[in-house]
Amino acid sequence: MSFIRTYTKPKVFGVTVLAALVLGALAGWLAKTAELSWLATTLSKIGDVFTSLLQFTVIPLVFTAIVVGITSLRRLGGARAARLGGKTVGWFALTSLIAVLIGLVIAIVFKPGSGVQVTPSEAAVKKLASREGGSWDALLDNLVPSNLFSAFTDGQVLQVVFIAILVGFAAYALGDKAAPFVTFTRSAFDLVQKIVGWIVLFAPIGVFGLLGTAFATYGNSFVQPLFSLIASVYGGTLLVLFVVYPVLLRFVGRVSPVTFFSKAWTAIQFAFVSRSSGATLPLSRQTAANLGVDADYASFAVPLGTTTKMDGCAAVYPAIATVFIANLFGIQLGLWQYVAIVAVAVFGALATAGTTGWFTMLTLTLGAVNLPPEVIATGVAVVYAIDPILDMVRTATNVAGQITVPVLVARSEGLLDDEVLNAPSEPPLLSGPGATPVPA
Repeated sequence: MSFIRTYTKPKVFGVTVLAALVLGALAGWLAKTAELSWLATTLSKIGDVFTSLLQFTVIPLVFTAIVVGITSLRRLGGARAARLGGKTVGWFALTSLIAVLIGLVIAIVFKPGSGVQVTPSEAAVKKLASREGGSWDALLDNLVPSNLFSAFTDGQVLQVVFIAILVGFAAYALGDKAAPFVTFTRSAFDLVQKIVGWIVLFAPIGVFGLLGTAFATYGNSFVQPLFSLIASVYGGTLLVLFVVYPVLLRFVGRVSPVTFFSKAWTAIQFAFVSRSSGATLPLSRQTAANLGVDADYASFAVPLGTTTKMDGCAAVYPAIATVFIANLFGIQLGLWQYVAIVAVAVFGALATAGTTGWFTMLTLTLGAVNLPPEVIATGVAVVYAIDPILDMVRTATNVAGQITVPVLVARSEGLLDDEVLNAPSEPPLLSGPGATPVPA
């Protein structure tokens, strides 16, 4: 048991995944250069099993996450909270729109994943061939299912998204009458999340097989696409972090970016290292208060942002990763699919409040552009190999946005104390019994 507890610690697990990436690449290179067919076959089988494990969770994860997310929006209530909540959510959506557009532009211009084309299995090829893309007619044809159950059994992810939205809003409208169904769906979502958590424990083995197979098939040429993904994600998130937020703070919030970063840097650093917006929440909330945001509003807005304001994980990254995966499989995305990526980034995080994470948002985005579950699972498994590297900058961007928006809304509502804002910067204090300063 002590081994399991140690293994599942973020830092230990992250190092294990990265080690599996390196070992898989070396094993694949050896299989290719030494022409060891048995090793290539073994690596392929390992990767296929891990991909299949991920694949069967895609449909239930998408459906339950959307339904639970929509029904959970009932938690917002009260006149003042509704007004402040409306402004806060509006700014969440606007900044997410800017972030996803930046991600798309970078992905379209720099084409991460191009140069090496992964060949999907025969089953995936058949599914791809049966699905039209690139037009609004195709979108409508693929969106509305003729049979409720066939959407699930045939792996029509976009149709499952459509059904989940209808069911979610119907449950929302029924209120207490739908409480048993909502409770059941929430339990089902928790079950799927638990299963995904178990599967993720095998990620190092899966990464070893998948990356080994990639290198055994394509050789060293697979290194360039992975580095192109890392560079694109870092470029997009750093633009949001150090350009978009400072511009909004200066011209909308009338707050000096220097002042903002001097007080928020500890939280941003902690988010980068911990890779957890939730773990950074106490620090983020106190940082907003140290920036002059009304304490009561900060206690409302920052926790809300922790689950719905993820410009790194839910906007920049899904946009770039979706294009990356499409490029890997040689799939040309059409106009409506780019629109779908934007829509999921703007509304997806809000609709899945409390459940949003990079895995959920990337799966939703890939489903919205109507890729087959096998392609989705394989693509997600490939990007998972380098996820620890990407997650650090994604989380830092998330947290910076979760602090920025309350500052902007507080300024517009007269809830920003300039005296506190301009006070000398000190290490933030975590509120609560026994609170202690956080080292800068």
